[in-house]
Amino acid sequence: MTYHLFISHSWTYSDAYDKLVNLLDEANNFVYKNYSVPKDDPIHDADNTKELKEAIREQMKHASCVLILAGVYATYSKWINIEIDLANEMGKKIIAVEPWGAERTSKVVKDNADYIVKWNTSSIVNAIKA
Repeated sequence: MTYHLFISHSWTYSDAYDKLVNLLDEANNFVYKNYSVPKDDPIHDADNTKELKEAIREQMKHASCVLILAGVYATYSKWINIEIDLANEMGKKIIAVEPWGAERTSKVVKDNADYIVKWNTSSIVNAIKA
């Protein structure tokens, strides 16, 4: 089975996104398709907020599950909040992934999550499969 994922992330913190993708890539017996919006995607050329929101909605609608990095920076990200709203609106399962070694995490993300997992492959994959 292939799992369809939308991985929400801040392009400012793309290092954490890359590490999360690597964790998923290393998982045994786990196949997924990533519907996230990469940094170099032409979606970034959207003329306005409405266009960008619709482009994100278009990507997210294919996913069964939305993973959100729950670093404290997420609390202050307008886009992560919009992605949470879109995921809730579309009835997508939300998984909050607490960054490795983070002492403080985003209450907004965790309050909206169906699952809150630590930074390890099996926890993340088990939540996706749940």
